[in-house]
Amino acid sequence: MGFLKKYIKKYWKPFCIAVSFLMLEVICDLMQPTIMSKIIDVGIAGRDIKYVLSMGAIMLGVTTLGALGAISRNIVSSNVSQKFGMDMRSDLFSKIQTLSFDNIGKFETASLVTRLTNDIIQVQNFAHGLMRIFVKAPLLFIGSIIMASLLNPGMTLIIVAIVPAVSFLIYMSMKIGSPFFSKVQKALDKVNGVMREYLAGVRVVKAFNRFDYEKGRFAGTNKDLAEVSITAMRVMAVFTPGISLVVNMGIIAVLWIGGRKVNNGSMHVGQVIAFVNYMTQILFSVMMISWIFTTFVRAKVSAERIGEVMAQENSMIVSAVLIDPIHKSGQVDFEQVSFTYAGTSQDLVLKDITFTCLPGETVGIIGSTGSGKTTLVNLLSRFYDVTSGRIRMDGIDIRDIDPKVLRERIAVVSQKVILFTGTILENIKWGKENATLDEIKKVADVAQAHEFISSFPEGYETLLGQRGVNLSGGQKQRISIARALVHKPEIMIFDDCTSAVDVATEAKIREALKSYANDLTCLIIAQRITSVMDADRIVVLDDGQMVGTGTHEELMQTCTVYRDIYHSQIGKEGI
Repeated sequence: MGFLKKYIKKYWKPFCIAVSFLMLEVICDLMQPTIMSKIIDVGIAGRDIKYVLSMGAIMLGVTTLGALGAISRNIVSSNVSQKFGMDMRSDLFSKIQTLSFDNIGKFETASLVTRLTNDIIQVQNFAHGLMRIFVKAPLLFIGSIIMASLLNPGMTLIIVAIVPAVSFLIYMSMKIGSPFFSKVQKALDKVNGVMREYLAGVRVVKAFNRFDYEKGRFAGTNKDLAEVSITAMRVMAVFTPGISLVVNMGIIAVLWIGGRKVNNGSMHVGQVIAFVNYMTQILFSVMMISWIFTTFVRAKVSAERIGEVMAQENSMIVSAVLIDPIHKSGQVDFEQVSFTYAGTSQDLVLKDITFTCLPGETVGIIGSTGSGKTTLVNLLSRFYDVTSGRIRMDGIDIRDIDPKVLRERIAVVSQKVILFTGTILENIKWGKENATLDEIKKVADVAQAHEFISSFPEGYETLLGQRGVNLSGGQKQRISIARALVHKPEIMIFDDCTSAVDVATEAKIREALKSYANDLTCLIIAQRITSVMDADRIVVLDDGQMVGTGTHEELMQTCTVYRDIYHSQIGKEGI
């Protein structure tokens, strides 16, 4: 949990200020029983009303001072804990953004959400508690023992007897409770995971009327969370009454022994009352210490889960000496590229792929499902690193180019379209933040999106729901194409991005692209052979291997796989 050092260094000063106010509050709390005993034993016993009033005024002043300390402490602690949580949440989010797909793949999405929310809250609450009662409880506990000892050393033996028993119970609660709270956080991950899957696939659930199945699935994980939480609370609940019982037995012993000492004149009534008050403060502080350890166990588990993400080292190796290409033409060379996903035992996804995309050339990539088409272009964007071989851009290994610079030169229209909550204009501007409205309209026209956007009452200011839920699949794909075009890259990657667009509209998009992007290097991944037939060159993949390359006419003569795809698809379209 070394990542916490950063926050300790940043917030130790306001933390100490909060603890200073807390110590003032504790001192005031500890003084009150002693003052009260003086009022009883001196003022009331001696019927000295002036002494009672003067000591009462002092007691009121001490109480007021303690209240001011508590208010100041609350203000500082709340401010510090909230900023601490905000910083940690921002840092964790930033860390996740810097990780490669391999790193992120080690965690479930729902687990990352839990770590960003619930786990951060657990650590934040513990930090807040440290400045409120977590420090107060031990100080009050030690202070009460000292004050009680000064009041009557002989009675301190009762406290000496109960402290070891209480310490043992607290230790056992911490040791037994820790594994259960780890299970609680994991169960919460599962609940978040089921809920996320349902929300992402709600249309499928409705289409197949699988509400009962989803209810049952959620009920199962929800029940598991409840059962684990109940078990954890039940275990901890055994110790809290035990601690209370031990301390209350000490209070009974004080009343019994103190009463006998009052009768024989060796102790005053006020001292007994003050001693009982100190025992009550000890009880309160011990109960708080027990709760502190319970909270600490939960916070420790959460901190470890956060630390697991913070400790991730980006699997993408960035060269110590980065090269910025001088001549940016957009040429791409795949040289004996092979790839397999890290942490898996499966065979190579890509095997010895070698081909070149010349500047301004359009290269189509086609193959059956699972042949490695998308994986190939993911390597070019450096979402993953090649297992062997290399990919060059303008003659430079992409591993020697700053990933940010690399991706600024590439625009990707993904197979799975992701649009964000906001207006259509804002979504297209993801490609270029400072794009003008004229630029937006131009690329939208190329993507055959301007017409349907203009048909909306609010045009480009039309608000999109989550993931563009109020658009059709084809409309979303055309907006994503416009978003990539406005980026004005040197290399365009179209990853089966017109699968939901009709053939006629797709033909219009291809025709418009010829004039708009005639100087761009384009890689077009497609399932539909008509999408790549007009490409300057076509690469055919089968089971991760390159089985053919050339123009449409050449491949019809030389590549069996390509010819089979052509006949199967053209035959289907002609039916």
